[in-house]
Amino acid sequence: MLQTNLEHVMSKEQLQQIIESNEKVAVCCGRMGPMCIPVYDVFEVFREKYPEVKFMDMEFDLPDAIAIRGLPECSTFRGLPFTVYYRNGKVVKATTSIQNAKQIKDIISEVFA
Repeated sequence: MLQTNLEHVMSKEQLQQIIESNEKVAVCCGRMGPMCIPVYDVFEVFREKYPEVKFMDMEFDLPDAIAIRGLPECSTFRGLPFTVYYRNGKVVKATTSIQNAKQIKDIISEVFA
């Protein structure tokens, strides 16, 4: 399990339920590595700033993380984490590798405005 203060997605079924039950969802799928931890940290801060967005994490090595790893939007990704933004049950943006607060804020403004 990831050592973050975010809610953890543990299964494909749970992920599906979350994206169906929430209009705006952001999931950071990674490990506890140097490229992922900064994204988790930003998500933890933004959770308070953007309460309308459900910020979650998912462990990259879980078998059910294929629900993220296998997305067409992530097919060319080579670096961790894979960060996927859903709106109304659909993928509206996916990024790979480290992102800083400004980059994540810009994505939130773009896809969740």
